[in-house]
Amino acid sequence: MKATPMTSRSPAKARTIRADFEQAGERPDRLGLWRNLIVTVLRLSRHAAALSIASAAIFIAMTALEFFYFRRLSGGLPSLDMRITGFTPDEGMAWLTALGRRGGEIIIVWHYLTFDLLFPALLSLTLLSLILAFGRRLSNFRAMPAQLQALSALALVLPYTLADYAQNLVVARLLSDFQLANPDSLAFASSLTVTKFALLAIPVAVVAVFALAVQRR
Repeated sequence: MKATPMTSRSPAKARTIRADFEQAGERPDRLGLWRNLIVTVLRLSRHAAALSIASAAIFIAMTALEFFYFRRLSGGLPSLDMRITGFTPDEGMAWLTALGRRGGEIIIVWHYLTFDLLFPALLSLTLLSLILAFGRRLSNFRAMPAQLQALSALALVLPYTLADYAQNLVVARLLSDFQLANPDSLAFASSLTVTKFALLAIPVAVVAVFALAVQRR
């Protein structure tokens, strides 16, 4: 009887090693993804004008809805999103009560699921593009490595973006379920509103300073 030759690897082991290689081959190149992100951010400076126009158009539409529609629903009370200095729990509850369930649903659909779902991201891209567009016309900023330019712009803008979406989520939840409205949740929504505007002021101020510096050259 002829002996069967022995192999150095069993079929099960061979399949495992092959699977490992396949998985390794499918892993994304993290360095490549990072470089693509940096390049994408830097290229935003080319579209600063178009992004600014788009942001302004949406802001005008949102403002029109606020003053000509939403305040009718709330009996003249400003939306929580518009209260830069925040609001007390009683003021927040008065707004929710004045809207009622129907008014709350309308604001969710026509604000949080439409315009304000897009606006924070669009405004953030606009601010990034303006910081880079003006910054690259200044010698100190232009002398920085491209990667550091992009990271600096992101560090200035991203905190606002996250705070705005967090505030939108909290207020939308309060509108969708009034039972969630209590002094703690309303105070939290107020703090997010103040934080959002405070963080927005930082990149806006940087853009203004850069723009003035460019004009003085």
